[in-house]
Amino acid sequence: MTLDHLPADFIWGASTASYQIEGATKEDGRGPSVWDTFTARPGTVRDGHTGDVACDHYHRYEEDLALMAEAGLTGYRFSIAWPRIQPTGEGEVNPQGLDFYDRLVDGLLARGVEPVPTLFHWDLPQGLEDGGGWLNRDTAHRFAEYAAIMADKLGDRVQKWITLNEPFIHMVWGYGLGIHAPGRTLFLDCLPVAHHQLLGHGLALRELRARGLQAMIANNCTPVWAASDAPADRAAAQAYDNLHNRLFNDPILTGAYPDLSAFGADATLGGSVQDGDLELISAPLDALGINYYNPTRIQAPASEGLPFEEAPIEGYRRTAFDWPVVPDGLRELLVGLKERYPALPPVYITENGCSVEDVITADGTVPDLDRIDYLDTHLQAVDAAVAQGVDVRGYFTWTLMDNFEWAEGFHQRFGLVYVDHDTQVRTPKASFAWYRDLIRAQRG
Repeated sequence: MTLDHLPADFIWGASTASYQIEGATKEDGRGPSVWDTFTARPGTVRDGHTGDVACDHYHRYEEDLALMAEAGLTGYRFSIAWPRIQPTGEGEVNPQGLDFYDRLVDGLLARGVEPVPTLFHWDLPQGLEDGGGWLNRDTAHRFAEYAAIMADKLGDRVQKWITLNEPFIHMVWGYGLGIHAPGRTLFLDCLPVAHHQLLGHGLALRELRARGLQAMIANNCTPVWAASDAPADRAAAQAYDNLHNRLFNDPILTGAYPDLSAFGADATLGGSVQDGDLELISAPLDALGINYYNPTRIQAPASEGLPFEEAPIEGYRRTAFDWPVVPDGLRELLVGLKERYPALPPVYITENGCSVEDVITADGTVPDLDRIDYLDTHLQAVDAAVAQGVDVRGYFTWTLMDNFEWAEGFHQRFGLVYVDHDTQVRTPKASFAWYRDLIRAQRG
């Protein structure tokens, strides 16, 4: 495969998240997160799995750094566990937590891998959740203080920062439906969570910028396909697009919220929007992170409730997570963003990957050919988007290694590296070698 349109300094990376890989949840001063609390409740996670040990990355990070170097990665997107830095989410700083990320960043730089930290990937300190979590406006201000702490510690070596990961998913699955931590079932009453997360982003961006650092957000986006040309289906698709995509892109890129009247919501999101908020939120980004997995097909609802209903996407192969594999959806998404937002900043693909039912064969290898095909075709889609004028500057596959996959526990494997979660033995898969060889070929 030749990717002819990617820039010479394109970042070739992989992504992970703190709760999904670190383990050591009760060590070295780390406080509890909402995920520690959530997984301790029976029935929340498949087979009762938790992230208490996860991939034991906290103790095995040197081994994982060696794997990154072997893969030839030029970038590594990881997240910082806020409760490892501030055990209650505010006040006193835990020096042992800072030291861990200090060592990690130094280890990355020593191997020629650029560190790209995410400040929040869903593991909110439980102390803040006890005070309302992201329903409480004050959490946004605590987040900015935490961002300043991390920028002061690592900003001499780390230039690119991501504020939030997938605020849409965290709002809907964590506060709306209760499938993720913190497990609240507020349905549409969760909408203030959107604004408070975005306010936190704006406040954190201000702290990063004050220190001469670059900031972006990682939004989960999906092309929305109407199930038919019928007006009711098209209206339903528009409502869903406004909720999933535009609710978290428009305020940042245009300074205004989209029309949410189909959900019975106004532009103040339950009164949470105050004067000056949107000016903070819409401060220019240095880049926009995009997480892409698949399109979403929407039809008019068959009953009262939400103004849309999801419809199946047929005719494509599916991942082990039962998600349709639609590589051109990534090109469609990127080109659509450029058309919708003429001043679209540079883009990084901050997550893209697939779950496969991986097994170690008798010869000790993991022949994950479906994942290779997935990565190949999606990178071709990125290349095609660049050819159509989208400024894409990097690609971080999800994920470096098999990990704790939230409500699915350890049942979904997304990694380039197979992890035996009983022994913690790491085994690079065929996709690991493929990605390594691609990076070498692209870098010359």
